[in-house]
Amino acid sequence: MKLNKLVLTLIAGSLFFVSCDDNEQTNNTPKGAYDNGVIVLNQGGFGHGDAGVSFIAEDFTLENNVYAANNPGFTLGDTGQDIGLNDDYAYVVLNYSDKIEVVNRYTFKRVATIEEGIKNPRYIAFQGGKAYVTNWGVASDATDDYIAVINLATNAVTGKIPVVEGPERILQENGKLYVAHKGGYGFGSKVSVINGSTNTLETTITVGDVPESMCINNGKLYVLNSGIPDWAPGLDETPGSLSIINLSNNTVTSTLNFTAAKHPANLVENNGTLYYTEGSDIYSMPLNATVIPATALFSTTGQGVYGVYAFAVKNNHIYVGDAGDYSSAGKVYIYSLTGTKEHDYTVGVLPAGFYFN
Repeated sequence: MKLNKLVLTLIAGSLFFVSCDDNEQTNNTPKGAYDNGVIVLNQGGFGHGDAGVSFIAEDFTLENNVYAANNPGFTLGDTGQDIGLNDDYAYVVLNYSDKIEVVNRYTFKRVATIEEGIKNPRYIAFQGGKAYVTNWGVASDATDDYIAVINLATNAVTGKIPVVEGPERILQENGKLYVAHKGGYGFGSKVSVINGSTNTLETTITVGDVPESMCINNGKLYVLNSGIPDWAPGLDETPGSLSIINLSNNTVTSTLNFTAAKHPANLVENNGTLYYTEGSDIYSMPLNATVIPATALFSTTGQGVYGVYAFAVKNNHIYVGDAGDYSSAGKVYIYSLTGTKEHDYTVGVLPAGFYFN
């Protein structure tokens, strides 16, 4: 059994992010109590069954326990991994529960549960009336990882696309699905390209060690590689890197390397600027940068954050999730783009993702 996937599982999964193309709405007339705000996925403790949802409204007021309040007698599940927003629905991926809970994204009322064909699910994306969910499969088997294809009309898994170990983040662009293989129990260095029309693997692209997060802008895929950590058994530590891929031919056109012992995470893009985290620090750089910035935009250590657990940038605000002690209620901080703290909240256990409704 490879250690990275085991460690990820024990700490309830890797960090979460929101992709470059967040769901935009042109009509701000509320469609329900949870429209026009930020959904916060609280991962909950691994094996504790306490995943939950908080909501920060556009006036920056907070409501906790959103799922429980709107579905009396039901629990969301164990280890909230990701949320995908598509049409009127939110698809909540529950890693340890091996299921996806489908709710109305504006009321958070239950709609369906998807369990058949789901095993160790991680992240979700949408294309052509289908959902694509990365799955690690059985924990001890490095060869059974796959992408589950879900018919959104029936909420049934209709196929599985085999891929190499450790599929994590998944993005959709122009009929293609791009999957970062962080490595599961190992340490990956691949991005899979899947044809959404045929549900087949087209090619794999070699990037840096441990591709952690991705972003797409103007025909380019930006892949942030965390590098191999110093605790990896039998392996030399490698620093992080940023791989830039031309999507017209699926080739890496350039790679920007971090300095030794730097392991970045949480890449997002906002208005032509890339943002990412390294430890408790927030960095930014232009899309056309040729070197990695040496100086952080700001640090979150003033709020006692020890490593950013969740991260997003939207509407001139930077959102940070702080896991705290990993067992009690976590914190969410909202900053200006220059690092001024504007709001802070106490949410559920392990705030792990931000989704803009």
